[in-house]
Amino acid sequence: MKKHIQEIIDVGNNIYNKNLVSGKSGNISKRIKSTNGDIVAITPTLTSLANLSQEEIVLVDLDGNLLTNGKPSSEVNMHLEIYKKRNDVNGIVHTHSPYATGFAFSNKRIKRLEGFGEIKDPFLPDIEYEKPGSNELALSASENIGNSDVLILKKHGVICVSENLKEAESLAVFIEESAKTQFITYMLNSAEDII
Repeated sequence: MKKHIQEIIDVGNNIYNKNLVSGKSGNISKRIKSTNGDIVAITPTLTSLANLSQEEIVLVDLDGNLLTNGKPSSEVNMHLEIYKKRNDVNGIVHTHSPYATGFAFSNKRIKRLEGFGEIKDPFLPDIEYEKPGSNELALSASENIGNSDVLILKKHGVICVSENLKEAESLAVFIEESAKTQFITYMLNSAEDII
């Protein structure tokens, strides 16, 4: 179990250092499959992802029952609902990265760029605003993520999912870089009208 928990700590440190989360925002989880029932390791609530310790990571079952001490992220239900819908997902990274979240607060959508999987829909899927930590958000996210590996939460942030946690982290980095590139492009195109 310690290696799974350490992976969450490492990913938390990585995404904090890459400015994908700040302060005490964002959350990470990993599903650990077991014949006795799946366990989900998740970051705690109101804690910076910069320097997590092994003792701070919280373990729950898929029904949200605590298996260790501590208080899981306020978004624990969103993670659990996605795991219940998607047996292929074993890692979730939820960020409030500045460029992607900027798009989530705007009327612009993030385009799915080349090199980011098979392009069926040119835009990343998104959902309407629901209060962070609410059951409504948890259900909306799990119902609308479909087979996608990314979901934009309007006026909130980004969810990245994958078969493993490292890939979910890579997606979060890629989405932020995509959003940044598109933002710069919009700014340059707007500047052409001024110059």
